[in-house]
Amino acid sequence: MRPQAKTAMSPQSFQVRIGAGDTPVFQCSTDETLLAAALKAGLGFPYECQSGSCSSCRFQLLEGDVKDLWSNAPGLNAEARECGMHLGCQSTPGSDCRIKLRLKPGYVPQVIPTRQHAALVDVVPLTQDMFEFQFRTEAPAEFLPGQYALLRLPGVVGTRAYSMSNLPNGIGEWHFIVKRKPGGCGTAVLFDVLKRGDAIELEGPYGTAYLRTETGRDVVCIGGGSGLSPMLSILRGAVCNPAMTERRLLMFYGGRTPLDHCVADVFAGEPELKRRVELFSAISDVNAESANWDGERGLIHEVLAKHIGPNPGQYDFYFCGPPPMTDAVHKLLVLNYRVPSEQLHFDRFV
Repeated sequence: MRPQAKTAMSPQSFQVRIGAGDTPVFQCSTDETLLAAALKAGLGFPYECQSGSCSSCRFQLLEGDVKDLWSNAPGLNAEARECGMHLGCQSTPGSDCRIKLRLKPGYVPQVIPTRQHAALVDVVPLTQDMFEFQFRTEAPAEFLPGQYALLRLPGVVGTRAYSMSNLPNGIGEWHFIVKRKPGGCGTAVLFDVLKRGDAIELEGPYGTAYLRTETGRDVVCIGGGSGLSPMLSILRGAVCNPAMTERRLLMFYGGRTPLDHCVADVFAGEPELKRRVELFSAISDVNAESANWDGERGLIHEVLAKHIGPNPGQYDFYFCGPPPMTDAVHKLLVLNYRVPSEQLHFDRFV
């Protein structure tokens, strides 16, 4: 039988070699990024934001051609581009390639990412502008607590990274807590366009800020806004893990006003979370109407400093939220408390 010719829409697959000589080689098709293909091949390709905003996944192109999906992504400056640098999360192959980068063991995926269709099955309001969107796939939902997935939404250019709030499961449920972003294309589709039963494309899991169960240390989670999502997944994972029954679990959550808080309500519906987790909630807007507020006041990193105690080295820290929050928490823990980097787990989102 005569083989069918490839159409213009059919993705091609190319070989990507890292370095020279007897070095790792992986296949990458034209409809996936070099980063995604390397991770699917089980390689420790460094990355962080997956949005082109950081430079964690940059590599140097030595031979061949790649296509930049976002030619002026802020993760690279003009000087780096002139030196042949590209971003793994924003590059697809145009031919067989040879690239230069340093693979790192810490980025070898514990769960190999896949791409699949997901149907919206439910939407749960949590606050006035933060909802939990629940999707279902045919295959089991395989990920580690604290990881995220990339969603391809109809009519939106590129992908959006959202962290799972639930736990891995065999029925294919993926839950994402998302805060509406004014002017945001992705959240506009989620909040205003998608209906129950609508399908999207889901790729993942990704992320290295997942729950470490083997360290023996207590756990501190710090969240703001939709950064609550991975923190809930991590706490749920810790509560369910028999090896962590004696661990102390603390949750710090910051919102601008009382209307931005929902953690206590979530805990009220999950008795084991309420029993095990020490919750510290804070509002940052001193002018907010807060007559009924009995929680903390101030920025969440300030509240953390107030309650963390004299020995922060006893904890593993997990944090996610707006960049100013994550930067402030990171600075506090590294500069003020000298917490080792291996005890800090976070993803930078923009």
